[in-house]
Amino acid sequence: MKIAKRALGITPSLTLELTAKAKKLKEEGRDVVSFGAGEPDFNTPEYIRNAAKEALDKGLTKYTPASGTASLKQAICDKLKRDNGLDYTPANIVVSNGAKHALFNAIQAIVEEGDEVIIPAPFWLTYPELVKLAGGIPVTVNTKPENGFKLTASELEAAITPATRALILNNPNNPTGAVYTKEEIISLAEVVEKTGIAVISDEIYEVLNYTDKPIYSIAAYSDKVKSQTIIVNGVSKTYSMTGWRIGFTACDAAVSKAISGIQSHATSNPNTIAQYAAQSAYEHEEGEAFLREMRGSFDRRRKLIMKKLDEIPLLSYVRPDGAFYIFVSIEKVIGRTYDGKKIKSAHDFANMLLDKKDVTVIPCESFGADGYIRLSYAISDEDIVKGIERIGEFIAHTEQKG
Repeated sequence: MKIAKRALGITPSLTLELTAKAKKLKEEGRDVVSFGAGEPDFNTPEYIRNAAKEALDKGLTKYTPASGTASLKQAICDKLKRDNGLDYTPANIVVSNGAKHALFNAIQAIVEEGDEVIIPAPFWLTYPELVKLAGGIPVTVNTKPENGFKLTASELEAAITPATRALILNNPNNPTGAVYTKEEIISLAEVVEKTGIAVISDEIYEVLNYTDKPIYSIAAYSDKVKSQTIIVNGVSKTYSMTGWRIGFTACDAAVSKAISGIQSHATSNPNTIAQYAAQSAYEHEEGEAFLREMRGSFDRRRKLIMKKLDEIPLLSYVRPDGAFYIFVSIEKVIGRTYDGKKIKSAHDFANMLLDKKDVTVIPCESFGADGYIRLSYAISDEDIVKGIERIGEFIAHTEQKG
């Protein structure tokens, strides 16, 4: 059977091979430490689980409107007002099957064939693939370590062409953990307002912010920029609900209607029971205590992983201020050899590290960053210490030849 060009154009994930290999080693009884986790290691809070059980007991298991229940959409509006100072109505909200689905919907709704979409690198590896599926052209802009891997206004302005349709902005960032200040977002918003490009603002890691200032959404800058912005968020990282698959978009009503239309023919409504659970997550004050506990735990582990990495020569990183990742440069290790075998790339490094030391890290070529690896610290303190020590042993065994 012939495969469509758009499917063939998807870039294979370099991490799938590593994930499969790590799984096989674990099944063989090897003590594999994985820094690959992309989800919180907390259970979903009990009050949210109870809300799902209650929905089941009440028989709330039927179809809902394709864009989500009115009560959940209102709870999302209340959250956006409370946390971000933004005024939306339920007509501006579409609830989707996770934030990834929300991103897919948003890009399908606004990107035409041949449109350029600016993606600051490093980026979450799915962004370019979603743009390509819509017929768009991903335009990566390499950010600099000295700027904390954050896009500057001058870099954005230089990347905009007559074909530019949108900017994808991820704050806090995966894979770098970078958090934009309010002033940095304002400088980008000024360019957005002047040029009229759209913004897809991925704010899924919003609550995992270790600075002393709240996350400032670009939609808060002005009514004009708000009308040009599609906010993407959800409950997966906020309430440790990754498997519940509830995300949302918040945007101009006309765009929201288009997104709802796309979703209605693709998936219909998100899981009904999960919608009631998500509504409970947003509405109850118990969530604040959970967020404080989770944020505090990740902050402590963030400091631990930085302390351990500081002990290893040849590695460097930019301090992460958000999410639960640390983005590590292995550029000084590439070109060295391990038992006579040359390390030519981050992918080589990750494969050899898994083979020799039973440690999984994510090579970042697919994230638009050669010479870097991503480590998640959404694992136990014990595994952080053990895993980083093994990485140190691996690097200590490498040699510079020639």
